[in-house]
Amino acid sequence: MSAGAAGTVVGLALVRPVARALPWRAIAAAGCLGLMLAGVARLMGDRTTEWQAVNVLRACALAFAMGLAFLLDDPARHTTAAVPNRRAVRHLLRAALVAPVAALWWTAALLLVPSDVRPPAAGITLEASAACALALAGAALAVRRGDSTRPGRSVAGALLTSAVLAVLLWPDRWELFVAPGQPAWAAAHDRWAVLLGAALAVWAACGAEPLRRRPRGRTPRLRRPG
Repeated sequence: MSAGAAGTVVGLALVRPVARALPWRAIAAAGCLGLMLAGVARLMGDRTTEWQAVNVLRACALAFAMGLAFLLDDPARHTTAAVPNRRAVRHLLRAALVAPVAALWWTAALLLVPSDVRPPAAGITLEASAACALALAGAALAVRRGDSTRPGRSVAGALLTSAVLAVLLWPDRWELFVAPGQPAWAAAHDRWAVLLGAALAVWAACGAEPLRRRPRGRTPRLRRPG
């Protein structure tokens, strides 16, 4: 059996244990919080404006992204590093197992917002995808740069802080948080697309196996006998 085929077999064998090890509680809690926020727009009925609706969905996306910040938490991280599959494969497997749940959750969040004030699905979904990608990139960077087995809490905190600061301090000429129907809506989502691509690039780069550093100093030479 070739090395690639062996890696595929091991990767398929990892599906069940990885699915059990995923932080489903954190993801479920974040998802429930997001749906509760979306339900507020439904409860307000005719009093909900388009600006309120788009901000509710942005808050929903942020809540779920904070749940995804825990995706790479793994108490057995240093043990599973010895399996034949690379780190990128293990990260991708975790994301692939959560992706269908995320898609169903986001569909439900969109449908909870009244259709007459619901923002364009493509644009707001791009924003949600960028937020989730930033969470994954932050988690992968924390795993890459540190030895913690549970970096999710610090990553979620950093994501929330960054979102608040972005709303308050982001330059107007590169505006991201635009109301539907405004002329800057399309340009803002071009920036969201760039942000999504950058986050995915960081996530992919951090999935590479760390290089082992050689010890400093000269390697001692063996003396010949005699």
